[in-house]
Amino acid sequence: MTLLDVSIVNVALPSIESGLGAGPSDLQWILTGYAVAFGLVLVSAGRLGDARGRRRMFLIGLLVFTAASALAGLAPGPGWLSAARVVQGVGAGILNPQVAGFIQALFSGPERGRAFGLLGASIGLSTAAGPVAGGLILQLVGGADAWRWIFLVNLPVGAVVLVLALRLLPETDPGPRDSRLDPVGVVLLGAATVLVLLPLIESPDAELTSRPWWLLALGVLVLAAFFGWERWHAARGGAPVVDVTLFRRRSYALGTALALMYFAGFTSIFFVLTLTLQSGLGYSPLLAGLAATPFAFGGAIAAFTGGRLVSRFGRALVAVGLVLSILGVMATALVVGLVPGDLVGWAIVGPQFVAGIGSGLVISPNQALTLSEVPVAGGGSAAGVVQTGQRIGTALGIALVGAAFFTALAGGSDYIAAFSIALYVVAGLMVVALGVAVVDLELSRRTGVRARL
Repeated sequence: MTLLDVSIVNVALPSIESGLGAGPSDLQWILTGYAVAFGLVLVSAGRLGDARGRRRMFLIGLLVFTAASALAGLAPGPGWLSAARVVQGVGAGILNPQVAGFIQALFSGPERGRAFGLLGASIGLSTAAGPVAGGLILQLVGGADAWRWIFLVNLPVGAVVLVLALRLLPETDPGPRDSRLDPVGVVLLGAATVLVLLPLIESPDAELTSRPWWLLALGVLVLAAFFGWERWHAARGGAPVVDVTLFRRRSYALGTALALMYFAGFTSIFFVLTLTLQSGLGYSPLLAGLAATPFAFGGAIAAFTGGRLVSRFGRALVAVGLVLSILGVMATALVVGLVPGDLVGWAIVGPQFVAGIGSGLVISPNQALTLSEVPVAGGGSAAGVVQTGQRIGTALGIALVGAAFFTALAGGSDYIAAFSIALYVVAGLMVVALGVAVVDLELSRRTGVRARL
């Protein structure tokens, strides 16, 4: 539900623009306000879940997200909607790390891999299914206010999840918990996250040279200050927001880097695919969304399988998934130029299914391996760091892939050519992720130690 709201709003932007009278800056904040707030609270919320109880934080996040969805659906103006989206992002950021924290606490060994397989399937499905769900809602409801149901549909879903959470989630979390918090660390990490994200989440058609990259540089400095503070605070007996010694563990450090780069690639596919099909080829929002379903189905199938195989094959399984993803993306870039525009949706079914299978073998196995050596008591905050990396990767990918796409259009290329160029950038980002996996495999070969569940 929370990840679906990252992509479902994209297809509703024209409806919001006409129905609510939103301008370009309003539309930008409707998109980016959610992303910034989501990324801002992930790690701190994970730490709170570790310290105060994951069930409590899950319920708080769910209630905040659902209430904000109601406010967004009833928004009388663009300012109201933008503010509601920020609150929605806060709720999503509180809720999400608790899920991985619960998996870390309640499962071990192969069972943990299977649980992360289910989580990975939901991530892949929600990312790819967002445009489909959005297009279907807009087509079924119709009218100037159809966009409101993009948000209001969360209310019955949130109610069902609330009932199930109250009945099924355990009252207490296994393992010791330290209830002390680190307000200085929270502020430093929050500031670093916002500073890193801001230049990346500007309008995707903004030129790379026009973005405020000095904010990114400042964010890196603040992040360095955060790591320094956390080491000093922990040495004095304090409870840090993040156990920075985790980054000395190869599985965690390389797994987090791999997740960042892979999310930079795969989430950008649907952004340029939707633009190409709707704006370039005249597809309806629903048909454009349906073009993403082969990827979603392939990812869901492979995620279940990957969750079962990861305990046996480790990071090698992730590397195989990355190779399949790269091949699927490259094949998509090639076939779109070989068929008429009205057949593009059919032509990409096979390549996108292959890319989806690769994605399913990357996301959940990598997350399981990344958190494999994390103590249960710190599972929430550690998962929050990984998920923050995923959000930063998504923003980075849309910035780079969007710049390549719009630069090609401005240079006289048609939408199909621009789409192909953008996909080559996507493949390049995935190649970097593959390089990280290869480094991990080579280090495992040299040391004789590999990440295990």
